[in-house]
Formats: sequence, C-alpha cells, structure tokens
Amino acid sequence: MTPPDYVVVGHVTKDIVPGGFVAGGTATYAGLAAWRLGARVGVLTSAAPDFDFRRVFPPEVEVVVVPSAETTTFENTYQAHHRRQYLRAVASSIGPEHVPPAWRSAPIVHFAPLVQEITPALFPAFAGAKLRALTPQGLLRRWDSVGLVSRIEPPTLDGVLHELDVVVLSEADVGGDWGILDRYAAEARILVVTRGPEGAVLRRRGAPDATYLAFPADEVDPTGAGDVFAAAFLIHLCETDDPDEATRFANCAASFAVEGRGTTTLPTLEEVLRRRRSGEA
Repeated sequence: MTPPDYVVVGHVTKDIVPGGFVAGGTATYAGLAAWRLGARVGVLTSAAPDFDFRRVFPPEVEVVVVPSAETTTFENTYQAHHRRQYLRAVASSIGPEHVPPAWRSAPIVHFAPLVQEITPALFPAFAGAKLRALTPQGLLRRWDSVGLVSRIEPPTLDGVLHELDVVVLSEADVGGDWGILDRYAAEARILVVTRGPEGAVLRRRGAPDATYLAFPADEVDPTGAGDVFAAAFLIHLCETDDPDEATRFANCAASFAVEGRGTTTLPTLEEVLRRRRSGEA
C-alpha cells in the first residue's frame, strides 16, 4: 500500500461551545489544511465510538482510530476577558503498535500531541519518513484534579528533539521565555517559533535567526492558525528543501486561517500562491 503524503498523529477533540461542541485539535486543523493544500492525508487519532469523523474529514482523508471510551474534550470559560481552559475527558494514548505498517514510511509525519497522548517512544515507528516533525504543545501542559489546564513549569523537552527534523511551536507555549527556546534550538535541526500577528522566527543550527512578517489578514478567529502554519511549512519544506521559502509559504497559509471561524477559511494551494503573488511579507 502507498502511504499518505502527510500523516498527523494526535487527538481530535470535542471543544464545547454553546449548544454543543465543535471538532478541534491540531490533528483536525493540520490534517484539513494539508488536504486543502493538495496532500494525501492520514490521521492517526483516538476517540469514542460515537465521534462522527464523517462530519470532520472528507472521504479522501484516511482516518485510523484507536478505540477509546471517551473523546478528548475541552471547555473554555472566560472571566474579565481571561480565558481558563478545562480538560473534561481524555481519549486513549497512541503507541507504536497503532501505526499502520504502510504509514511508517510516509514522507511527512507530524506528531501533534494535545494531552500527552504520545511519547517519544512513537518516533522510531516512523523511521522511514523524510520529515519527522513535532508541535509540542501537548507535552508542555498539565491539568489539575478539576481539569484546569496550565503550562508545565519549567517547560522542558530536553533529550527529545534530537530525534526530529522540525519543531514548530508558539512563543506562548513557553511563556515567551527565549532562554528555553535557545535550548530547543540547540537540539532541534530546524526550530520555527510562531508569534501570531508578528509572524515567525526560523532558527537553524549554525545559521542566524531569520524573522518573517505575517501576511496582512482581517482576523476573525485565530484558533488553529499555528496548526495550519505547521502543516503548510512541512508540506512546502518537503517539496522545496528550503526552510526560508517554507516559512513564507506557511505565514501566507496561516493568514487565511484567521479570517474565518474554525476551519471555514482554510486555503487551497492556488489561493496561497495567488496571495503570495499579490504581496510578499
């Protein structure tokens, strides 16, 4: 069997909203973004039997589900414009034994944990991949007895990143501590730090930092923009082997993601190329 072009591994989530829930999680946003950009996509996730993946992914996206009693569920509450996030349920972990054999040599593998559902023991299962990448948000968070989510302090990925080709994370994931990011950059081959409307910083071993401005956008909802950035970066890096060009491309793709709610404005490849031609950033 031919593997997908792009495999994303992590929990698809139920995000509670008034009147019900919407699908969320990096696996959702990045998987759909990669599909919109023309990649053949595989999603390795875990959820309860009642989660309807047909409402989330088109039939062209191949979804492998680890059985679970529950689906990972988040709820956000707001007090005086301050958001608190609660973890209401956690799906099963994802291990090497759950990886379809044909997927082990996928060109791009994106490890996208949200609630520590994967561990570095999963990385060797994809040893045949051209690019192995991590968005580590879910390895840098914890939750208390009532489910209140917070950052692990100090956030650490020491000894993990050397196995990977690319690490993409936001400045907020480490509380804006660039000393921590310096440590990550010393271990990772390529580290990309997203900074929301300020763009992204590309860090490579032996090269000076490169900063790329975000593309102008009429922001409606920033949810998932970092996930879209990561998917676009990896796809373009795999095609071009040019991290600078991939960062510009990913910034452009992310500018579409913030212009609508949820996954409603994820761009096609043609739309990204058209916006790029209209003005570099």
